[in-house]
Amino acid sequence: MQPKKKYKPEVTMKRANWNKLPPRTLTRNCFWTKVKEEKFENEDLFHLLQNNFASSRPRGKVGVEEGGGDVTEGKEMKKKKVKELKVLDAKTAQNLSIFLGSYKIPHSEIKRLILEIDEERMTEGMIQGLIKQMPEAEQFATLRDMRDQFEELSEPEQFCVMVSDIKRMVPRLQCILFKMKFEEVIQDIKPDIVNVTAASEEVKNSSKFAKMLELLLMVGNYMNSGSRNAQSYGFELNFLTKLRGTKTVDNNSTLLHFVARMIEERYPDMITFGDEILHVEKAARVSEDTLQKSMSQMEKNITMLETELKNQATNTDPADKFKEKMQDFVEVAREQYDLLKGMHSHMQTLYKNLAEFFCFDTTKVSMEELFGDLATFKSDFYQAQKENEKIRETQEKMKRVKEAKERAEREKKEKMKLKQQKAIIDMNAEGDQEGVMDSLIEALQTGKAFSREKKEGRKRTPRGAANAERRAALNRSRSRVNVIQLSNSVSKEIDIDGPQDSPVKPPPRRNRQPGSVSVLPREFNGSSPPGDAEALLDRLKNL
Repeated sequence: MQPKKKYKPEVTMKRANWNKLPPRTLTRNCFWTKVKEEKFENEDLFHLLQNNFASSRPRGKVGVEEGGGDVTEGKEMKKKKVKELKVLDAKTAQNLSIFLGSYKIPHSEIKRLILEIDEERMTEGMIQGLIKQMPEAEQFATLRDMRDQFEELSEPEQFCVMVSDIKRMVPRLQCILFKMKFEEVIQDIKPDIVNVTAASEEVKNSSKFAKMLELLLMVGNYMNSGSRNAQSYGFELNFLTKLRGTKTVDNNSTLLHFVARMIEERYPDMITFGDEILHVEKAARVSEDTLQKSMSQMEKNITMLETELKNQATNTDPADKFKEKMQDFVEVAREQYDLLKGMHSHMQTLYKNLAEFFCFDTTKVSMEELFGDLATFKSDFYQAQKENEKIRETQEKMKRVKEAKERAEREKKEKMKLKQQKAIIDMNAEGDQEGVMDSLIEALQTGKAFSREKKEGRKRTPRGAANAERRAALNRSRSRVNVIQLSNSVSKEIDIDGPQDSPVKPPPRRNRQPGSVSVLPREFNGSSPPGDAEALLDRLKNL
């Protein structure tokens, strides 16, 4: 066999905790000699393995049972006359007496049920109780010879004398019990054989499960590079249950979660491998030892029944229906057993082939252990897949929350920017209003406000030029004066200077000439001489 590829990771990796299969244990037709794990090699996968599985981060109170007695407190039990035991010991007699009293059936009726094998009235519990409480064969034989002392015997001894003429009492009861439980035993054994048989075939023939093992072999050899488990040809299948135990660098995930994520992203066809090994869970509940014991016990009971039928061949008692009812049953039981035996043998052959295919020892790895490990891996894999999905949903939710927060911050900044731009526009508009007052003051200073030119002869200034002129005047002014404050100040000054009792009288009103423009208050609008206007301007400046 060609040696496996030796990997050389850039960092020291955590180890895949598997048991390496010795090359000498591999056979020509086993699974591990046919694997081609190299097809899963990928630099991105190796990089992810290094990032995730580096050995270190790159920088009651116990009650007391009361026993019963013959005397109760405050009361005396009536003493019942008990006949002296002649053959049975006290314990056997007491147990048999309790059993007979629990059914409250006459002894003769119990005998009839046993002889006729009346399955409608007899129960499994009754048969099991009789088998358990019957005395030893020697005591039974002794009581058979004491028929003439029947009245002197105790109740349990009388019952034994009554049924002592039934030949081979205990084996007979065992055969009856086997017949009553036969269908139940078949229903217990047959499904177990079917489940193990199906599981063995599914695991061996599953192509998706084989790809899963190939991928894990490549990942494990990469992680184990430089260790004694490197360059493995295969691994024991119990390694599948150890994937969850290998943690990532941040301890927030495991190798199992990593493999589940890689399969989902890169090899989605492998996700449904569980559909190809449907019976591993049921097979995991089958115990080979229990199954083998059940098969052996069934064969033993059939052989015992066949023997009893031979012993009953000379029985001429017309009341005894044993041979009549058991002859047909034993034939059916033998046929069913032979069928189960063939199925069981086929199951063992398939399991042996599976062991040879995956190179494990059936004496060390039982069916219950193997299929239990596979069932655990299957369950853990799909659980890890669900957990990965929850992690993705959480990450996407956090991403959406972050994006919403960033979007809200951007909108807030844009609103603030628009608000600032609007404030600048409002300031310019206010400046235009203040510019009008500055222009008025300038007109008063230059005397243009008192021009007598006719309206129709005045050259009209374009609107845009007027705005430019007002802005230039605004820049030349020493400060901006609030329109409202200035108006109030002027009004106050005019009111002070213009009371009726003032010694200075206002100049006489002159008639307005056609075409003249007035920019002063009503009381100042007239033909006042220029000297009065200059005085008014001086007073305005001193305010």
